[in-house]
Amino acid sequence: MRSLLALSFLAFSASAFAQVPAIVSQPSKLDPAWQAKTRALYETAVEIPTVSGRNQMPKLAEYLAGELKAAGFAADDIKIMPYEGEAGDKTVALIARWRAEKPTAKPILLMAHMDVVEAKREDWKFDPFEFREEGGYFYGRGTYDNKAGMTGIMMSVLKLKQAGWRPKRDLILFFSGDEETKGNGASLGATEWRQLTDAEYALNSDGGGGGFLANGTSLGFALQTAEKTFQSYHFTVRNKGGHSSRPRPDNAIYELATALKKLEAHRFEPSLNETTRGYFKLRAMQEGDSALGKAMRAWLANEQDGAAADAIEASELETGFTRTRCVATELTGGHADNALPQMADATVNCRILPGVSPDAVLAELKGVVGAGVEVTKDGTYSGRATPVSPLRADVAKAYQDAVTALNGKNVPVAPYMSAGATDGSFFREAGMPVYGLDGSWVIIPEDERAHGLDERMAVRAVYDNVLFWEMMLKALAGR
Repeated sequence: MRSLLALSFLAFSASAFAQVPAIVSQPSKLDPAWQAKTRALYETAVEIPTVSGRNQMPKLAEYLAGELKAAGFAADDIKIMPYEGEAGDKTVALIARWRAEKPTAKPILLMAHMDVVEAKREDWKFDPFEFREEGGYFYGRGTYDNKAGMTGIMMSVLKLKQAGWRPKRDLILFFSGDEETKGNGASLGATEWRQLTDAEYALNSDGGGGGFLANGTSLGFALQTAEKTFQSYHFTVRNKGGHSSRPRPDNAIYELATALKKLEAHRFEPSLNETTRGYFKLRAMQEGDSALGKAMRAWLANEQDGAAADAIEASELETGFTRTRCVATELTGGHADNALPQMADATVNCRILPGVSPDAVLAELKGVVGAGVEVTKDGTYSGRATPVSPLRADVAKAYQDAVTALNGKNVPVAPYMSAGATDGSFFREAGMPVYGLDGSWVIIPEDERAHGLDERMAVRAVYDNVLFWEMMLKALAGR
């Protein structure tokens, strides 16, 4: 699930625009022959509806495997791994290795996911699985999340292979088939399939990228080095009920409502990590002497300054970056309009700071609501506490150099913590550092359409992303 960037590196106005932004209409630096090859692979990938339950993942994996074989990858180094996804759905992951003749370091794992979320024809202006090019954009489900990243990795490898370039360390492609649902592929990739995926670190195309305003102003590129843990809980109140004509002093719905008001008022302790400290240092510089900038500097100076953290958290652009956040998302209760409720239940979704266990949050939530309210973890998904990946100077430099080469000197790269989760969380949990990055970008807010209607990516961003990954691989695996 590619983040909606949340690249709040600069304040911006969400004004609509009628014309295609100049940055979109500018030509890509990728040569025309490789543009055509990139478009062909991207179109094929988008038009295969790799949605959970449609059983199309093997088709895409076989297509990509065929492209790798045609480029000279050894058949034995290309694996299509079947496994079970959501609700028994059969899916696959693609794992391919480009071997170095004399490796000088451990491999690098290159990550993307092949699956996409469902899209209904009646909701879209056109068929979501019919690839379209219009007005400087490619349209279709998955054009943004995450087939642009997958295409960037694939085409850069094919381009380098054709040019005769040879890596000095193995490069491993890992494309999962259920990132948008259960994440079983990444879980297997980080554990049972580790002999195929083991690497010094991973580069995840599903966790980075950049943003611009319609006028061309840069909002920066994100180097994702941390992810919050996803975990849902249930607040449940039970009661013997009775006839609605004789209300009781204890009522399951009222008691649940009281518990939810306690949750609304509760504030988890703020906390900084290496990633958020680097992020807020940049943000404080950009905010200058504004009230928000002063709050950021105060919190950086004193992590225990709860008031400063609260002021940051109150900013719409920074919500969720200072602490664990929990919010009620679903309600059920009662069984008839003339009966007192025997049960009331609320789903509470939490996005937990890296390194904090869901069990610790469970204990804190129980303390917040008190006796009489049962608090349990949702059994359909068990969140995992993942560490912050240490900032690597070589990865950060290669990223900044590539972004600068493609977009100019005034485009910053900043460390970033995602509020949502990706396949990278499974590898971080297993001890492998993961760096979310990508050379693609969107216009904010117009192009933030991941999982939404009329999903699209700028043509130039897709083509430039091939060059971006080519530069990254040369910098990190070429010496």
